[in-house]
Amino acid sequence: MARRQLLGLGFRPDAIKHRVAKGRLHAVGRGVYAVGTPHLTRHGRWMAAVLSCGPDAALSHESAAALFEIRADRGGRIEVSVPAHVSRRPPGIVVHRRARRGPWELTVHHGIPATSPVCTLVDLAARLSRRQLEAAVNEADKLDLIDPESLRSGLENLTGRAGVAMLRDLLDRRTFRLTRSELERLFLPIARRVGLGPPETGATVNGFEVDFYWPELNLVVETDGLRYHRTPAQQARDRLRDQAHLAAGTTPLRFTHGQVRFEPEHVERTLDLVARRLRGGD
Repeated sequence: MARRQLLGLGFRPDAIKHRVAKGRLHAVGRGVYAVGTPHLTRHGRWMAAVLSCGPDAALSHESAAALFEIRADRGGRIEVSVPAHVSRRPPGIVVHRRARRGPWELTVHHGIPATSPVCTLVDLAARLSRRQLEAAVNEADKLDLIDPESLRSGLENLTGRAGVAMLRDLLDRRTFRLTRSELERLFLPIARRVGLGPPETGATVNGFEVDFYWPELNLVVETDGLRYHRTPAQQARDRLRDQAHLAAGTTPLRFTHGQVRFEPEHVERTLDLVARRLRGGD
């Protein structure tokens, strides 16, 4: 607890001093006390760091990511964010100052004030590789801390913050959704480049309506609007469709809309290899 909290509860300064002398309170920082024991857990150290930085402080960056369990705790100095006017710099703590901070940037997790998952991921984006950032987003999604759609919309409140552009680009590639006409406009030229003729679109194959179908090759291509956060029911339906096609001797291929839009070389290469195999290697 912070000294200001104890005073707010009605403890007089001499009463605080008496409890310190009796071992009921243990100083773990300037104006911060552990109750009952001087030995702090990891959560206790995080809380002590936040309390030592003032009433408007919040755990942030790698420390907040470790609190949310979207990144492993790498030890080192604890990171805390404070409003720009706060001048405290407790030893052993990395203090980040925010020029402005909206209510959507803060939360409380396990009783500890912290930057929100959206804000934490933006802070991480400024220092992580794309692969590391994608892993952190995946963990946050898996833990139901965020979903990609709300994360993407939440970035609008943080425009101009370092890391927003990288995170937006990552999300746009994964949650990108094309209209039917846009999908056909981008996908059909890829199919033509690998020597495939016009496919049937919206045809029913093996009891399922499919996106693209080449009957001469018995090839189905399905496209998913989202890579992230497909529900278990959606995933089960996808597996059922693919299994039905395979059981009937149909070859199913599945791409995301983001791949069609942002990774056409990968789509073309994969489609070409599969088409060659189905033609018998010609």
